[in-house]
Amino acid sequence: MTPHLAVEPSRCYALVPCAGVGERAGPGGPKQYRPLAGRSVAAHTLNALAAVPRLQAVLVVLAPGDVDFERHVPDFSGPRAWLARCGGASRAATVAAGLAHLAGRGVRADDWVLVHDAARCLLRPAWVDRLIDTCLDDPVGGLLAVPLADTLKQERDGRAAGTVDRAGKWAAQTPQMFRLGLLADALRRHGETATDEASAVEAAGHAPRLVRGEAENLKLTWPADFDLAARLLATR
Repeated sequence: MTPHLAVEPSRCYALVPCAGVGERAGPGGPKQYRPLAGRSVAAHTLNALAAVPRLQAVLVVLAPGDVDFERHVPDFSGPRAWLARCGGASRAATVAAGLAHLAGRGVRADDWVLVHDAARCLLRPAWVDRLIDTCLDDPVGGLLAVPLADTLKQERDGRAAGTVDRAGKWAAQTPQMFRLGLLADALRRHGETATDEASAVEAAGHAPRLVRGEAENLKLTWPADFDLAARLLATR
């Protein structure tokens, strides 16, 4: 008689690509290290992820020559706080390197990885829990996103050249939650053209689930975004 072997349930990990230079955010160095309401942008982000108990660990992927992280995020420590200085020249390369690092630390191919932008520092733990609750039993995974509310214009030479139908269109956010094996394979095949993890998964023939996010989960991209984020943090 063959003994029945229990299948270990899939675990959840966060991966934060943190190797960019943030050129669009203006002067002042990488945007993830800019000060915001008393701490760095990255510190706000990582504190929110640390408050999600179902995340076994949070891996931050830095550029190989990054010597500033510990100074700007001094509280990132403990058994659930992992660092790897293996970031690449693009987001996809950085995430792929981070997935390989997770696998090297024993994370299985069927474990979930939640990739989150370091610059989405207004993240709330409840939104991460919403994503996990929705996707934990999904065959593909999914991402936080919000339906588009504004009228979209096609631009040509600085002028509106047409109106784009916004029906059925959503703005992608992060975290984006996929199994390590599926995401690593998708990035290996389509990473060079992927703008986010979901687009690589889509190109591999899968349909990620859209999980309703919040407009407040904005990504700091332009200089004015920092003022807006500071005002939103002040209201919490």
